[in-house]
Amino acid sequence: MQIVYIEKSILHHPRTQRILTQLGNNYQIIECDHYKEVFNPKAQNFRIQKQYPALILAQKHGKKVLPTPPGFGIGGQNNYYFSHMLNCLYDCRYCFLQGMYSSANYVIFVNYEDFMEEIKLINASSDTPAYFFSGYDCDSLAYEPVTHFIKEFLPFFRTLDHAILELRTKSTNIKELLRTEPHKQCVVAFSFTPDEISREVENKVPSVEKRLQAMNQVAKQGWPIGLRLDPLIHHPEFKTVYQKLITSIFENIQPENLHSVSIGPLRFPDKMYQKIVKLYPQDKLLAHPLSRRDNIFSYREELEQTMKDWVLGLLKQYVDKTLLFECVT
Repeated sequence: MQIVYIEKSILHHPRTQRILTQLGNNYQIIECDHYKEVFNPKAQNFRIQKQYPALILAQKHGKKVLPTPPGFGIGGQNNYYFSHMLNCLYDCRYCFLQGMYSSANYVIFVNYEDFMEEIKLINASSDTPAYFFSGYDCDSLAYEPVTHFIKEFLPFFRTLDHAILELRTKSTNIKELLRTEPHKQCVVAFSFTPDEISREVENKVPSVEKRLQAMNQVAKQGWPIGLRLDPLIHHPEFKTVYQKLITSIFENIQPENLHSVSIGPLRFPDKMYQKIVKLYPQDKLLAHPLSRRDNIFSYREELEQTMKDWVLGLLKQYVDKTLLFECVT
């Protein structure tokens, strides 16, 4: 039976009631005053909770749309992120969320309209395109049957003049996209690592083959596609496995369907790295000899540069360089 914590103030919110209906009858409700009572306490074990996460339904207060960190973007000058959900259904060993949050429970903020109002104000105040990234603290598509995030936000973004929405995902949950008219200012960005790496460090994530199939379907439907090779993960056969991945990607998508392609290095802030290592002390990825530079743990500089150069060289065989971006956060 799933545990569902609900803030008392939104217990009867229409979206709360719809989500509960979506879950069926196999859940237990526990009321709380504020989601942070459940989500923020320090004496929690992210690793254990990840096995059986609870669901928390809450209302987001304060700022809901924030500027992205420096170095995060796909060509726009005005970059923002917003999180209708905290935490991800998947369990990737390199994910920064396990080092950021004490809890592995899922939080869904039901006050979508308040997010929309902030997005509308930001868009109206800008004369140039504003980019809004939705997959920063969660996967944009993975929990769609429960959240109805795409179903509700896509019609809203169609009303905005020059706002660009990025849906970032490792999910194959594309049904809502396939039954919706494509929107040229909505980028469906699929994240990939080579299959040989994914099977080791991307737990619960659909296989690379299934993600490629999903991407192919979405592209054929007419949605602009983003490719996110982020982070780049070292492997004994790095060149071989990344060449195989990129070849497979462009067997499933035509370059004209692409909106953007980005790569990014594997990097952990010092405190975050130490926290994740304590959670998974035997993990092979974390056991890789990383170097500490300016309070950031990453591959040694020359190795990181070699990896980036190789992948960019492969991508340039298929993609115009104006579509290539390096994200560093």
